[in-house]
Amino acid sequence: MFPLLTLKPDREKSVLNFHPWIFTGAVKHIAPEAQHGDIIAVQTHQKKLLGYGFYDVQSQIVCRMFEVNPHPALPEGDYWLQKLQEAYAIRQRLVASPTTQAYRLMHAEGDFLSGVIIDVYGKVAVMQLLIKGTERIAPLLVEALQKLGFEHIYLKNKEITQRLEGVEQSNGWLTAPYSKPIQILENGLKFEIDVEKGQKTGFFIDQRDNRQLLRQYAEGKKVLNTFSYTGGFSVYALAGKAQEVVSVDISKDAIAMCEKTVASNFGENASHRAIAEDCFEFLKNSQPNEYDIIVLDPPAFAKHKKAVANASRGYISLNELGIRRVKKGGLVFTFSCSGNIDRDLFRKIVFTASAESGRKVRIVHQLTQPIDHPVNIYHPEGEYLKGLVLEVE
Repeated sequence: MFPLLTLKPDREKSVLNFHPWIFTGAVKHIAPEAQHGDIIAVQTHQKKLLGYGFYDVQSQIVCRMFEVNPHPALPEGDYWLQKLQEAYAIRQRLVASPTTQAYRLMHAEGDFLSGVIIDVYGKVAVMQLLIKGTERIAPLLVEALQKLGFEHIYLKNKEITQRLEGVEQSNGWLTAPYSKPIQILENGLKFEIDVEKGQKTGFFIDQRDNRQLLRQYAEGKKVLNTFSYTGGFSVYALAGKAQEVVSVDISKDAIAMCEKTVASNFGENASHRAIAEDCFEFLKNSQPNEYDIIVLDPPAFAKHKKAVANASRGYISLNELGIRRVKKGGLVFTFSCSGNIDRDLFRKIVFTASAESGRKVRIVHQLTQPIDHPVNIYHPEGEYLKGLVLEVE
């Protein structure tokens, strides 16, 4: 029914251990009729069926498994609907509420569906297709989302994905468009989402829990939020009764949206300043001991493995600046969302920055992505968001 991929002898162990990636070096034979993006059946060299995955002729990861079981289910009928229903049920139980209307519904390998990201903003679902194979099942995913009650579905693929993976579908509404800015609540706070022009799928949902933690520490504090984008951490700091919040981002559009978001939650007279400036330059020109809390939440510096060395130097420089500028006894919330910077390397980066600052530093919290961005325990590569809260003497 599906083209066959046959593994070399003794190369099935990682698949039996539920790791979803098969590399070219493990492959003995692939059926010649298999095309880029096809669903293929994976078997051992002894012809024992292991499961099904998406075939990729352009990558060292030749197959991304989405079904691995002793008796794997066929990907037909309601198979894709059931996958989304399972993920949806978990989110409804653990995340979604009248006061939190934005969450990740499908987190690729973390939800056992390689290559698919789906974020939810109220009745709007935003889908990203990360590999060619998921483009083939996109109509079935749209149908499943509609059955779950989503009225507006938007496709938003990264340009690099379209170029490297050969995904042809262009970004746009797959159903009736949502005709006005999307208004959502997150932990009772108001945010406006632009799924078409905004970064990622429109909002940094993955920082929800970490923003809430900042809220707990913010009372009476002067807070600097660098790489503020549309002001997520800033709004939470103000909700936590911060004395003053300063938001800095190089994008004037992001800063304008940040000001709008703050005003919608706290009025025009909120104790908040928004500054469009390069965050490195702003920190360099800031005075020491001015801020009680500094948030360092930059975009991914290492988008591929070859960029790790340069990215590490960038992270060291940024963290050293933050640690040098924060008040004695203050806190630094520092993050990396680069998948190629693992947890251990990030800790070493922050250690180096701390040592170069010459200040004593304690780790008081170790942070990661929230419950709706689960990590498949067999696929540690899915743990992309790392964070530390530092107390600086």
